[in-house]
Amino acid sequence: MNITRGLPPAPLADFPVLTIGNFDGQHLGHRALLKTVIEQAQRLKGVPMVLSFDPHPIEILRPGTVPKFLSDAQEKFDFFEYLGIGELILLPFTQTLAALKPDQFVRQVLQDGLGIRQLLVGENFVFGKGRSGTIQDLIHLGTQGNFVAHSVSALMLGGAVVSSTRIRHCVTTGNVVEGRECLGRPYRLTSTVIEGEKRGRELGWPTANLRIPPHRVLPADGIYATMTEVNDERLPSVAYIGTRPTFQEGERLLEVHIFDKKLHLYGKEISVSFIQQVRRDMTFSNVDELLKQMDHDGTQAREILGKYKDNRSDIVMANKEQR
Repeated sequence: MNITRGLPPAPLADFPVLTIGNFDGQHLGHRALLKTVIEQAQRLKGVPMVLSFDPHPIEILRPGTVPKFLSDAQEKFDFFEYLGIGELILLPFTQTLAALKPDQFVRQVLQDGLGIRQLLVGENFVFGKGRSGTIQDLIHLGTQGNFVAHSVSALMLGGAVVSSTRIRHCVTTGNVVEGRECLGRPYRLTSTVIEGEKRGRELGWPTANLRIPPHRVLPADGIYATMTEVNDERLPSVAYIGTRPTFQEGERLLEVHIFDKKLHLYGKEISVSFIQQVRRDMTFSNVDELLKQMDHDGTQAREILGKYKDNRSDIVMANKEQR
């Protein structure tokens, strides 16, 4: 896959078949749209292309906000390449770009900049100044710009649309099972192991401590059954997210205990996939109560992971996709 930052000096591909979006999370709805683009490109002997933006438009349209994302840039790049996208255009999102009226955006970016021949977008796609352009405008403007625009119906799951907004809500409320179903794989966080207070080791539950970047969506505080990727090996684990209220500590960290392994992980990058929440965060009156609950949590997490591994293969597919 070729990656171009900014509009190229001349169209990059013969018969480009384009879609537009930020594709945060790369969920099943995104996958369905991109597969349609790829199939259409194959049928027309064209090149499947994605137009995305950097930075995210909300960072320009709402200065000072720190948006929360389901994925980082590299995960998106890997996803596009895995599916078979041929060209990725990363367009700098600026106030100038945001001020373009729908017809100006079509002419300057889609027609003159990329020379597109086919455009496929979601049925609720909006564009241009003040988000004033609709799919109907695209269809009309396409007739003047030598391209054909199509809308692709949203993917429904469980009676609701699969969307990044829905998945963010699932993850932040601890419903990582529904989030996983919408994503088509477990929600995953990657970070470098830092040195902690070593309290888990003293209690018989050694943990790898991770400080998650502020721009990533975090699951609700609590205990989760997880799978942890270390050096290309995926290991069953149990994880805690929270501020450790029992010990009156304030920084929110992700702490991961890998079952049946003794590993030296300081300074190493690991990835944690969230399979199911075991329980919400709790405060305990003493350490003995906490240890009793931790033993129970560990047993529950093992049971969840045993059933998950027996019945689902999406965690393996997630690992393959994001390489």
